[in-house]
Order: sequence, then C-alpha cells, then structure tokens
Amino acid sequence: MLFIFLTASIALLIKLKGSSLLRLYIESGIGTCYSIPIFCMTPEDKIMDFRVNREFSAGLIPHKFTKVEISIPKGFAIVQERIKKAYYKRRKVVREEPTIYIVHEEKNFFVNLFSDLNKKGIASDYEFMKRMMHARLDGIENFTDAFFVIMKSIFIPNVGNQRKVKMIEFKLADKSGFVNYSMANPENYFDCNVFNRKGGYFKVYIKDINNKLDLDKVMAVISTVEEK
Repeated sequence: MLFIFLTASIALLIKLKGSSLLRLYIESGIGTCYSIPIFCMTPEDKIMDFRVNREFSAGLIPHKFTKVEISIPKGFAIVQERIKKAYYKRRKVVREEPTIYIVHEEKNFFVNLFSDLNKKGIASDYEFMKRMMHARLDGIENFTDAFFVIMKSIFIPNVGNQRKVKMIEFKLADKSGFVNYSMANPENYFDCNVFNRKGGYFKVYIKDINNKLDLDKVMAVISTVEEK
C-alpha cells in the first residue's frame, strides 16, 4: 500500500537528517499547507455535544447491509465500501447524484493494523483517529508525527474547498468522533468518522450536491448507524 511505502522511506530520512528534511520530503512528495490546507488544520478545541433532530430522523429511510445499517434522507444513493479501496479519490464511475458512502470496521481495526503504535501510547482506534485529525505538517518532529500527517492526507476524502473546511470533535448519544465538513456552493461535503460505545468504527462520507443538509441533519443520519 502507498502509505506503507511512504512511511518506510520517511523512516530512512529521519535517521539521516531529522524533522526538517522530513517535513521537506512530505511537502515535495505530497503537498504543503498552501496546496493542501487541511495539513495545517485541526479540530476545534471544544467537543461539540449534539442532540438528535427527531423530526428530521422520522423521515429517514432505513438501509441494511451485511454488518451495518443506516437510515438516510430521501434522494440520496447509498454505497457500502471498504477502507482498502480508494472510494473517495479514484472511482471509475463518478456519481453525479447526492451520495452517502459508508465504511464499517470492528473494534481495534487501526491499532491492530499498526500495532507498533502501542509503544507510542496509542491503544485505541479513537486515539488513533484523534492523533490523525490533530496532525499538522508544521508540527512534525518525529516519525510518528510524519506517519499521522501522511495518514491524514490519505484518509480524509474530498471535502470541497479546503480553505472553508471546519473540523470538529463531537458527542452524540451513544456515539462520538470527528467530522470534517464544508458547506459552500455548489456542494456540501461531510466526512464523518464515528465510534460507538463498543469501539466499532464507521466512516460516513456524504456528498450533498443539492445542499440539502446541515450539520444537525448529518448528525441525525450518524445517530442511525448501527452494527448488526
């Protein structure tokens, strides 16, 4: 996988020159804070506490897959994907309709995938995601910092005009997580990274080309995500 190759290359650079060359390597190979503004963005300090919009939720349409279910607004297509596929960056067929993509992984998916991070104090998928969302290109000091900046570049999908993106950490009933979103013409984008109380992970990526949703309505959709 691409990020495995990149991180191996970065490990060599760290041994040779340290953090300054490491940042230069990422800037030349992936991008800068100017070309990819989200590289130097982090979630707001305050954790936002939401309540479910019951009136909006009542009109949502249930969809069930093998291991996950979700209810979505009328007029949206729903696609289940897996992390191994670049579902939001390089698709053979580009959907020109309002679409919701959903990914589900069971507890400890990330920490088992990158088990060496336990030595860095990252023992849960939530901590993994938090470290990634708070990663900054201008804050790289070591290999771990660089790893999470690279993961951030890979894992956050198209969110429209990045200069208008907002990043938040949220709590909602029995769920919590992070949302990166932009609400600017001609389309709204919502990249939702959601954890339930059991530690199960869901990515809900919403391409709202008709500008029908706001953050409260997106939270209503997130509230319906469940493991089967």
